[in-house]
Amino acid sequence: MSRILRARRLLLPAAVAGAAGGALYYSYRPRNIPGYDGPVVPPPIFGADGTFKLPRFPRVKSRAEQITDLKKSNSGAKEDEYDILVIGAGATGTGVALDAATRGLKVAVVERDDFSCGTSSKSTKLVHGGVRYLEKAVWNLDYSQYELVKEALKERKYFLQTAPHLSMWLPIMLPLDNWWKVPYYWAGTKFYDFLAGSEGIESSYFLTKSKAIDAFPMLKQTDLVGALVYYDGAHNDSRMNVSIGMTAALYGATVVNHMDVTALLKDSNGKLTGATVTDRVPERDGKSTEPFNIKAKCIINCTGPFTDGIRKLDDPRCKEIVAPASGVHIILPGYYSPGKMGLIDPSTSDGRVIFFLPWQGNTIAGTTDEPASISKNPLPDEKSIQWILNEVSHYLSPDINVRRGDVLAAWSGLRPLVSDPKAKNTESLVRNHLIDVSDSGLVTCAGGKWTTYRQMAEECVDAAISHFHLTPRRVTNAPRVSGTEDIDDGADLDGTCKTHSVRLIGAHGFSRTLFIHLIQHFGIETEVAKHLTESYGDRAWTVAALCRPTEKRFPARGERISQLYPFVDGEVRYAIRHEYAQTAVDVLARRTRLAFLNAQAALEALPRVIDIMAGELKWDKSRQEVEWKETVSFLESMGLPQPMLRVTRKQVEQGKIDFKSSLEYRMYSRHDKPVEEEDTV
Repeated sequence: MSRILRARRLLLPAAVAGAAGGALYYSYRPRNIPGYDGPVVPPPIFGADGTFKLPRFPRVKSRAEQITDLKKSNSGAKEDEYDILVIGAGATGTGVALDAATRGLKVAVVERDDFSCGTSSKSTKLVHGGVRYLEKAVWNLDYSQYELVKEALKERKYFLQTAPHLSMWLPIMLPLDNWWKVPYYWAGTKFYDFLAGSEGIESSYFLTKSKAIDAFPMLKQTDLVGALVYYDGAHNDSRMNVSIGMTAALYGATVVNHMDVTALLKDSNGKLTGATVTDRVPERDGKSTEPFNIKAKCIINCTGPFTDGIRKLDDPRCKEIVAPASGVHIILPGYYSPGKMGLIDPSTSDGRVIFFLPWQGNTIAGTTDEPASISKNPLPDEKSIQWILNEVSHYLSPDINVRRGDVLAAWSGLRPLVSDPKAKNTESLVRNHLIDVSDSGLVTCAGGKWTTYRQMAEECVDAAISHFHLTPRRVTNAPRVSGTEDIDDGADLDGTCKTHSVRLIGAHGFSRTLFIHLIQHFGIETEVAKHLTESYGDRAWTVAALCRPTEKRFPARGERISQLYPFVDGEVRYAIRHEYAQTAVDVLARRTRLAFLNAQAALEALPRVIDIMAGELKWDKSRQEVEWKETVSFLESMGLPQPMLRVTRKQVEQGKIDFKSSLEYRMYSRHDKPVEEEDTV
């Protein structure tokens, strides 16, 4: 009996110790972090005879060849007709194209402007489930919000698996100013970790006040009791979008930007059979261009904020379903935040959430959320910029002067919130995303967010296959995206959705040390090499090879187009030859990210970019003038100060921009005499 009693006394401590040990192991267990694995394709090395062979990647069809394929669909032959024609080449549109192509369907995607020219390039750059959505789900007992967070957390990990060079894990700090908030937010972040499950990486953790200040020295110390840190993802949104589109092109999709849909075609029964399109590039050269028809069994509308415009081409009487909201972001110098940690303020002065994140060497702050009208390049309003600056100043140390002149760039993105056209209450907005098929057969995929683009695309292609009785097929002649015959590209394309395992262009040969090989072979600067590998993955080999020799001791290659940032001449050539860049804005805003990082630096780089593009695309003086005017006009939407909008190319080239009236000029001491040292006794 005594033995039983002793065993019972030991049982509780043993159970507690076991539970504690299990929790400890779960928190600190070894993890296989996506994006930190070795490359699937090892980097090339010098042979015994001193030779060095660069990787040979598969060729993507030229834009002209893709347009020829579009026209061929109208030949009358059934085999030339597309299964799916996607309108819009943002994240969702290119995602649909990649999904359909890897299911063996014949697919085309056309875009009026450029890949990621709208909302998809103007995001907060986060890949996240949404801690604020989770809070709402719990307090409002909202299951749809819960499902949205759960789905996004699952998708979050796929970014690092399929594009490790463009995505990364980012710790985000949540400063706490009251002790009662510690258990509240600790429970919330732990629930967030729990929902992520196997899709999570690092666990959230608490920082004391001193540790929080050590990690984020810019924080205001007044009333600070500590901080919680949780993990989410971040990415280079526009480059991700371009990579999805170009990967789809490699898998056989016809992908064409600057191709405007002007009409939808219907048969005698009122069912859609295709679209009429016009190439907008020749117009920039002053040439006329003839519209032509594309034939397809299914038309999918993925145009984001412009969804209703395409729906009205189908049915002019249809009710509008998009309620666009404007989200303004600003870019501040990198010294405003640590290089590897972000910050979230979940309770701003008016209840909105604001993020403060390191991005591309600078700091991104935003976003606002205001009703907006639809326009191609919405301007960031001064009221929103000042609100962000004011909120930023509240949680930064009071000795840091947050100045309007520190804003290097600012932009406004339109978030396309949508309502279901078939719902009885059409005023209520869909929390996640909407897939709708009209009576004529127009499939509309709208709403959602960047993190869930792949899931949206999968559901959209599923709906198209079901409604139009399309026949997916096993892909037996898949391209070797990795550039080698010896490596399986990581997906068995059996006709079902495989986009969660299809690696994007650049992923196969990427590793965190690839930049070292680039430096040793091409003699490019370390900052440039890191930038190239983190923007192009293994295609950095091609980009570096397209850089002109400098004739200097070092760097041997890589002429910067802006002295402030690591963007180089080879990127412009690569954008034209391998990524369908057709305008200077395509290069400055979406192939490189210079316009988003620093509007004035983009203006100063513009002459060099135009010169390189003119040489590649055989532009005459008239076309170069068009590019200058339109790019300067675009930079206004990136926050370029008004006085800069009137400068000429000659002034920029000669360094004679008069910026004495700008905020930036008055920010620094330029004419003060140095303080003389006092005589010592």
